[in-house]
Amino acid sequence: MEIQDIQLSETVSLALEVMAMSFIVVAGLALVALIVTYLIDVTQSKHAIRRNYPIIGRFRYFFENLGLFFRQYFFAMDREELPFNRAERSWVYRAAKGLEKTISFGSTKDLRPSGSIFFVNCPFPELEKEATRQPITIGPYCDKPYETDSLFNISGMSYGAISKPAVLALSNGARMAGCWMNTGEGGLAPYHLEGGADIIYQIGTAKYGVRDSEGNLSDEKLRKAAAHPEVKMFELKLSQGAKPGEGGIVPAAKVTPEIAEIRGIPAYQASISPNRHTDIETVDDLLDVIGRIRKITGKPVGFKMVVGMSWWLDELFNTIRERGIESAPDFITIDGAEGGSGAAPMSLMDNMGLPLRESLPLVVDKLNKFKLRDRVKVIASGKLITPSDVARALCIGADFVNSARGFMFSLGCIQALQCNKDTCPTGITTHNARLQKGLDPKLKAVRVMNYVNNMVHEVGVIAHACGVKEPRNLRRFHARIVTENGNSLPLNKIYPDYGDGDEYTAKPELRTIK
Repeated sequence: MEIQDIQLSETVSLALEVMAMSFIVVAGLALVALIVTYLIDVTQSKHAIRRNYPIIGRFRYFFENLGLFFRQYFFAMDREELPFNRAERSWVYRAAKGLEKTISFGSTKDLRPSGSIFFVNCPFPELEKEATRQPITIGPYCDKPYETDSLFNISGMSYGAISKPAVLALSNGARMAGCWMNTGEGGLAPYHLEGGADIIYQIGTAKYGVRDSEGNLSDEKLRKAAAHPEVKMFELKLSQGAKPGEGGIVPAAKVTPEIAEIRGIPAYQASISPNRHTDIETVDDLLDVIGRIRKITGKPVGFKMVVGMSWWLDELFNTIRERGIESAPDFITIDGAEGGSGAAPMSLMDNMGLPLRESLPLVVDKLNKFKLRDRVKVIASGKLITPSDVARALCIGADFVNSARGFMFSLGCIQALQCNKDTCPTGITTHNARLQKGLDPKLKAVRVMNYVNNMVHEVGVIAHACGVKEPRNLRRFHARIVTENGNSLPLNKIYPDYGDGDEYTAKPELRTIK
């Protein structure tokens, strides 16, 4: 027994000696690291803080990076954060998961600031039921018009900008929800088709997927793309909300061999598109290219833009009247300057283009002025992720609403602001296989479907409260905006519409489905 005690004591002593030696080694290495770091800091000349405060100065950068996450989770109020606040994100998360979406004890939304929008309820609302939606035909002069009753759709996000599991989840979810999915400017990937959803093929300034060896539009590749029955329409991207006046940007690390093959560019080189279509310099060029694509594919063709200078729209619509309304684009997607799921220079992201609240009524009214509103369908895009956002766009005159970041939230995006770094922690905007494992396409597809269905339902609830059966029957007088003096005015007083009437003369059924 004494021998065993002695052996145990010797074992414990040896373990303590090893631990002590390990501590000394670790402490020694740490001391060496501190000395080396100190010498590096005091001898370098790029960073004044590190030179004047060696070692300690490095904590500034550490805490500065942590501050982004601390503000999001601990300090920012529910309605304070940008680009999307916690209340907005929470509604999308609950809608996507099919959870309870009601709140209690009053709203945290402050309706007092100038620019706030709210809706006016009817004294005799429509009885509560699922919102009815009438089909709309896009492209009546095409060989293959597109008919859809979809209201809320997936905006352009390229395969390359987002990951394979994200594309699969979105395409399958779109099919289950009955909405369309825009490819973004990166071309048509097999994962877009795999889900079986209706696809809008976006043609960006680099013409990825439909370009020849010299980067010009290829008739042969257009026919090949149009041969897929899932591809319903083509969209020329003139500009987008994140960066009006600059082309798409995908960092070299995200241009994998597969993505490079789909786009027709070298692998692991940054994918930077021209800032405009090289073959479109005038409104006549634009109409010629639209007509060419429509003739080759037989399918509806429109264009996407951020409105800045608006004089050219008068020239465009006047030219259409001269050529004949069959020459008009079948739809126009209006992206607000507040849009932007893509990477972009801060100077453009923050400062360039008109926000949707100004550009949408401007375009709708010009179409009415030139008697083209029935011919050209209007799609609104730009930071529209909640039912009130969508209902507001419909009030102003949109036929459809697209969203990109809303659907990213439905996939689990936490607004980590890592989209351009290939380090997205939720696997949505990264091609890192380890990070992509966290995104289950089958589970997330159901959440995409839930998001669409709950969105359409709640937009219908707003429409019924305003006294109309169909969300597209919402009019400008159904919404009011708070002015600088604290009182509100109906939107039709702020943005007078052509033939839109007002709440005193219009009947709920007055507005025709465009």
